[in-house]
Amino acid sequence: MELSAATLANAHVRLEPFEERHRDGLAATAHADLSIFKHMPYPIAERGYGAWFDQLRAEQEEDRWIPHAVIAPDGAMVGQSCYINIRPKDACVEIGGTWYRREAQGTAINPAAKLLLLGHAFARGAERVELKTDALNMHSRNAMLKLGCTFEGVMRKQMRRPDGTWRDNAWFSVVREDWPELKARIETRLAALD
Repeated sequence: MELSAATLANAHVRLEPFEERHRDGLAATAHADLSIFKHMPYPIAERGYGAWFDQLRAEQEEDRWIPHAVIAPDGAMVGQSCYINIRPKDACVEIGGTWYRREAQGTAINPAAKLLLLGHAFARGAERVELKTDALNMHSRNAMLKLGCTFEGVMRKQMRRPDGTWRDNAWFSVVREDWPELKARIETRLAALD
């Protein structure tokens, strides 16, 4: 797997690898409604989005993460999604660090962004793409199931939340053999939204 940063786009969304020029737009979007970060493992409400943006840029500089600004067709910043835990030897990557402003949730944004991220990962040699969320985050869990991802179970006490409590993670995956059917499913869903 040779995963690299690239701008990805379709009719519903554009994903741009993080650059400094994305900072202010993403921060304004994030700070408009901090409640969307309830299940995030990073304390955005306490430290501010700028500190998280700095951390993501550091991960990007070390080639560990590929964070993307998620941009609507009208040019508005609506959130972010990242390739994380990139493991070339295992041909595996995780899609995570995803959030969208409240108005973008439940629209074509998430399935369109996942279509791009999954497609790019498999085109670059991935055999497995992982996704996880706080086990308590039923909204995200349902979104992953609606996409067609396979639920693999809950790993207990896998991470600490910002308040120090333990977070159980619900894990999902898409493997190369799943991709053609899942891709068609997402494309059909998006076509119905046009």
